[in-house]
Amino acid sequence: MSSECEGKASWPELLGTQGTVAEATIERENPLVDAVIVLQGTIVTDDFRCDRVRVWVDVVGIVVDVPVIG
Repeated sequence: MSSECEGKASWPELLGTQGTVAEATIERENPLVDAVIVLQGTIVTDDFRCDRVRVWVDVVGIVVDVPVIG
């Protein structure tokens, strides 16, 4: 997480919620980011972006990691 990004940067309260609900909540609370649902274990790039929040979910769509900007 970096302080150079604007708006809310972390959503610990969404841990354990439905991924689609988390995605909508994140984009509502920080309109500068695009929330992307990603299945746990998926290989992704390690670049840091202020306009992206990955929402890591398990096979039933439940958020398994705290969503953060990056």
